[in-house]
Amino acid sequence: MRESSFHYENFKRRSRYGAVFLGLILALLIMTVVNINTGTVRISAAEILRILLAGQRGETEYHIIWQIRLPRMLMAAILGGALSLSGFLLQIFFNNPIAGPFILGISSGAKMVVALLMVFCLGSMGSMSSYALVGAAFAGSLISVGFVLLVSRRLQNMSALLVAGIMISYICSAVTDFVITFAEDSDIVNLRGWSLGSFSGMSWGNVRVSAVMISVTFLCTFLMSKPIGAYQMGEAYARSMGVNIRVFRVLLILLSSVFSACVTAFAGPISFVGIAVPQLTKLALRTSRPLIVIPASFLGGAVFCMFSDLIARMAFAPLELNISTVTSVLGAPVVIWMLVHREKEKR
Repeated sequence: MRESSFHYENFKRRSRYGAVFLGLILALLIMTVVNINTGTVRISAAEILRILLAGQRGETEYHIIWQIRLPRMLMAAILGGALSLSGFLLQIFFNNPIAGPFILGISSGAKMVVALLMVFCLGSMGSMSSYALVGAAFAGSLISVGFVLLVSRRLQNMSALLVAGIMISYICSAVTDFVITFAEDSDIVNLRGWSLGSFSGMSWGNVRVSAVMISVTFLCTFLMSKPIGAYQMGEAYARSMGVNIRVFRVLLILLSSVFSACVTAFAGPISFVGIAVPQLTKLALRTSRPLIVIPASFLGGAVFCMFSDLIARMAFAPLELNISTVTSVLGAPVVIWMLVHREKEKR
């Protein structure tokens, strides 16, 4: 009887995992088709297939699909998945479900350093590589993380730590705004839009760089599934399983910072994705197993950002909203619900 009950529960669990992954993959495919098809210039599905398969150059529709919509859609998917995993790793590190790169000021730190580099390079050198942008964002992320970790040694209360992270975010944003205010120039006309978050203006070069960096980081994160699972059971249990806690925590921060840096370097700071998506994914799967949650969170982040970008482009077309405006509207209610739900559980 017990054995049959165990097999039944195992079957239910696996069926739920399969249903969630199938739903995410279908949603990803639907968002792919809709994002390519939708825009100020309407292109029929038959025309899209003809252009994608035949690849007839020289047409306006070919340029729109291959040079504008496809790179933008792919970047929204790649960076959305990266942002979701960045939040997941930070939530593991701080053992707090509302920890995320935007809330803790990590995105703002990355934005600040990238803005400084953009002003310097565009003003004196005229250009800079994608790797330089990512490197600057990574440095900014580590600076913010360093401040958060210093504060965390003195603040045992997680609520106070989150407030400190928000204050760091405000400081970095103030510095960025100061730089932008005194850097109005034709060479950096897109700096203001980038500082508010946007997937517009993406190129295939951006796609290649972000895909390589995020794929490697994703693989490293996935290979850490077992120690992450042990760490979720408590530091004592993780040590008993042979996990070097100090090295493990450093790796969590580094991987999270790389994910966040790639997003900020190319799209600017994007809010609430790193908090809302991992929690929604766990809720749908009804598990916290990293082996399952990591790929599901990546897919969920990709779908979430593709959907948000579609709204940003089309809600008030031809006027385009900043991506953070949309993700805040969609993600903030989830965070509020999480806080209310946690308080109810404590009672």
